Amino acid sequence: MDWLIHPLTYEFMQRGLLAAVIVGVLCAVMGTYVVLRGMAFLGDAMAHAILPGIAIAYLLNGNLLVGAMVAAVVIALSIGFFSRQGTIKEDTAIGILFAAALALGVALISTIQTYAVDLSHILFGNVLGVSSLDLWLTAGLGFLILLTVILLYKPFMIISFDPVLAATLRLPAELLRNLMLVLLALTVVVSLQTVGVGLAAAMLVTPAATAYLLTRRLMPMMAVSAVLGALSSIIGLYVSYYLNIVSGSAIVLTATTFFLLAFSFKRLQLSSSKRR
Repeated sequence: MDWLIHPLTYEFMQRGLLAAVIVGVLCAVMGTYVVLRGMAFLGDAMAHAILPGIAIAYLLNGNLLVGAMVAAVVIALSIGFFSRQGTIKEDTAIGILFAAALALGVALISTIQTYAVDLSHILFGNVLGVSSLDLWLTAGLGFLILLTVILLYKPFMIISFDPVLAATLRLPAELLRNLMLVLLALTVVVSLQTVGVGLAAAMLVTPAATAYLLTRRLMPMMAVSAVLGALSSIIGLYVSYYLNIVSGSAIVLTATTFFLLAFSFKRLQLSSSKRR
């Protein structure tokens, strides 16, 4: 058991593990909406669209997390505005704003001569560099996001799967949709320290897609996805510690391994049912 306990003797590992579990659960829960609504592209777009906020915050010597948060909320609300009442399709709005924000981010970052070193932890994650303040911010934002999902569970479910019923019940569908986009944006921001911009979308989609193979009801799917997200974070962090590889990559590869196992199990299940 020494191999299990030894890494936890270091404070940075304790903080990193807590942050990774919080992010794993949070991304997995919010990812169920992404998978069920066919919005996998949104997670990737949102992750890269916050680059301008990070670059501006860096240039102004401000807090990178705050800059990312502002950019994420602006992009999320802009997607809601342009796709409001079907003016253009949501995926079209995502594609346009993603490309524009990414281009602006790259343009700003290219003016920073030391960006390769100073911003590498944002691009690729650095869970072992989580400070006490980062951990509290992650926990606070994560709690607010999960609390909102719990309180608005039924309205979110209705607008996601039955727009006609939402109109009948006179639910503020546009407001709820924009709120969901903002929550997804904040989830991406929270995951920056753990897996980075490049891999944030994977943690939104992979655990939820794995859970989708195992159950089709929303609440059980959220629960299974959260467990898989937490396990992927814990196992991935230990793998990165002992193999000396980037923690974000190890976490995502672990989540992908769970997906491949679930996919194989599902295929075997379907094959056996056909033989009967």
